[in-house]
Amino acid sequence: MECEPRHYVSSLLLFVLTVLIGSSAVAVAQEGADAEYDFLILATNRTLTMQREMQEAAGRGYFFAGVMGGETSFGGNEVVVVMKRVPDASPRFEYRLLATSRTSTMQKEMQEAGDAGFSYKGQTVFRTTFGGDEAVVILERVRGSTSVERFEYRLLATSRTSTMQRELREAGAAGFDFVGVTVSPTTFGGDEVVAILKRPIGRD
Repeated sequence: MECEPRHYVSSLLLFVLTVLIGSSAVAVAQEGADAEYDFLILATNRTLTMQREMQEAAGRGYFFAGVMGGETSFGGNEVVVVMKRVPDASPRFEYRLLATSRTSTMQKEMQEAGDAGFSYKGQTVFRTTFGGDEAVVILERVRGSTSVERFEYRLLATSRTSTMQRELREAGAAGFDFVGVTVSPTTFGGDEVVAILKRPIGRD
């Protein structure tokens, strides 16, 4: 008997969240018996709402742990973010969430974030309330730092894996490190493999 697509995606999303939390629990065990984390799950179908909620959580000492886009049982298509903190944590980070269906726009916005000292943390794809598929990238930087490390980002997007192989090698030879990949429908390219790379460009 075949699973209905909605039920399958919901189950997959739940499974990924379980793995994310389980992986963090393993990390806690490795850090020591006295360590413990408090987890917070944020879910919304509006990217602006997610950025605001992440900033509010960061103000209470939470920091980013993982992200996944998909269809949930209650909210439809949503971006789900897992955040965590240790007891009595003070605010350490601030976040910027970028979302667009245009790879050229994402490249521009990521570079603006990199110039401001934001470092890549994760990416996903989800269908927005307005019907379009968007790539979502989450970036993080330390709050109130007097010395900010800046980054240069390169976004590669193609429907051909052979082309991606060549472009990744060229970027790697130029000192870019691979940080993440998704497969997503884009405005111009259809279903594309979208890879993100970064390299440090100094401190302010």
